[in-house]
Amino acid sequence: MAQGFRLPEILDLARAEGRVTVDDLAHRFGVTAQTIRRDLAELDEAGKLERVHGGAILRSGTVNIGYQERAALNAEEKRAIARACAAEIPEGASVFLAIGTTTEAVARELRRHAGLMVVTNNMNSANILAENPDCQVILTGGTLRRSDGGLTGPLTEAAIRQFKVDIAVIGCSALDGDGDMLDYDIHEVGVSRALIAQARKAWLVVDHSKLGRTAPARIDSLAVLDSLFTDRPLPDRLRTACEAWSTRVVTCAVAGSDPDRA
Repeated sequence: MAQGFRLPEILDLARAEGRVTVDDLAHRFGVTAQTIRRDLAELDEAGKLERVHGGAILRSGTVNIGYQERAALNAEEKRAIARACAAEIPEGASVFLAIGTTTEAVARELRRHAGLMVVTNNMNSANILAENPDCQVILTGGTLRRSDGGLTGPLTEAAIRQFKVDIAVIGCSALDGDGDMLDYDIHEVGVSRALIAQARKAWLVVDHSKLGRTAPARIDSLAVLDSLFTDRPLPDRLRTACEAWSTRVVTCAVAGSDPDRA
């Protein structure tokens, strides 16, 4: 396949998976690893992808990718994370579900839980949980973010401060090597900080594509969390930091994959 045809397909794969590897692309296209490295170098120079060891990832920046692309990104991994997270939420609990496609996956896994009270600033999660007749759903209100149904701003933060929930389940757009949770929307960051403060336990749900990425707004350190649910082992430095912070890390097995792959 000529390079002119490979490059768009490589970009599509990166958008779908969050990351591409040299070995997988060489096998997929029937070309040498050296050829793929040249392709990735060209995409890196064009600002489309960011080269990393063994492959490339979606380039970080100041603007997140679109909601539909995020929803499709690592869908199986998000389902595995959501199942593991939901399994630890007891029936009869009060829960805050934040904005995010992985937190929406958690909402889907809670549709059979009994006696829940869920407070959310995510209209998509509220609609999902409307299918559960034994779940009280409370929307915070706030300024609507039309791109993904999120509610943010001072009204949202004020509403959150009226509650003290058992568990807050949050996401983030990026998780850097220092263990900082990052996002693109400063208003969403304020909401995430408020809900961490108003929860007895705070849990982060995040797939591997967020690791090592960057975004301009800092939520907080993993040190403030009780648990982190993800689909692949953390890099050694970050795992050691989490141990020091007493932040529990749950690595969720994805059907048909090896949970210990790096």
